[in-house]
Amino acid sequence: MITVLGSMNLDVVAMTDRYPAHGETKFGHGVEMLSGGKGANQATACGKLGKDVALIGCVGRDASGERLLQSLRKNGVNTEYIKITEQATTGTVVITVDDTAENTMIVIRGANDRITKPDIDACMERIGQSRILLVQMEVPHDVAVYAMQQARKRGVYVILDPAPAEGVTIGMLTHADLSTPNKQETRHFTGIDVTDEQSALAAAKLLEQLGVNNSIIKMGEQGSLLYTGGTYTRIQGLPVEAVDTVGAGDSFAGALAAALDDGAQIKEAAEFATAVSALKVTKVGAQNGIPTLEELNAFCRQRGLTLYHMAGK
Repeated sequence: MITVLGSMNLDVVAMTDRYPAHGETKFGHGVEMLSGGKGANQATACGKLGKDVALIGCVGRDASGERLLQSLRKNGVNTEYIKITEQATTGTVVITVDDTAENTMIVIRGANDRITKPDIDACMERIGQSRILLVQMEVPHDVAVYAMQQARKRGVYVILDPAPAEGVTIGMLTHADLSTPNKQETRHFTGIDVTDEQSALAAAKLLEQLGVNNSIIKMGEQGSLLYTGGTYTRIQGLPVEAVDTVGAGDSFAGALAAALDDGAQIKEAAEFATAVSALKVTKVGAQNGIPTLEELNAFCRQRGLTLYHMAGK
């Protein structure tokens, strides 16, 4: 059983061949309104992979919020722990995707800022029954830390995707059993520019010195470096033709949690997450692009990779 604490957003995605310069008007070639938010994306990944997953989050009492709730239910996510507020509108993200599939984002947090510690307390029975709590930092930081602390007191394994890194401290990372920063986040915490295996290892060792004992340093198309127990393993990336990288890290985090919940060892879980995120970037949409287990295994058959089986709900 997995519980996710995190954000829910409506993604307004504009496609263009290149980003406009400051003050420039640039024509695009498409726009979509999609369900997103790091928490919702990660919960959706777990749900589409067949896991028992619930999301703790908050939306406004508006059409966008109802749309996000319907999307979660459609993808197998338990929504009973999601708060609906009249004090803020549903979170919104304005995303620009260029022809290299890279993206820039403007995040309006909205209702995501309305999650409180009492809301976490109200969900404590569900958290305590979970094998894994998966957390990101698009909700109030004190609430995220409180949830991690309470989960660990109850023996729940805590995974922290420390994104976005703005305002996040090393101390917050120490409340998780496993942290999964990407290159930009790793530079934020360590000052090390991760460009290859050796720089990733140096960053992982520095994180360990700062109290973060277990980490997966994500390096985009280069894969990742798993560091745990003072040893490291390189997880190779899978080459694909990317069309949309929005949600790639979220699909990795959700798939990682799903595999660990299923009893996989951490290396196997990281390899599984790598395959899921690689397939995701070949499709448009933070949630629509997340593969089901059947789609993933078809991809693996084409590549001659290991097939995966989940215990399910």
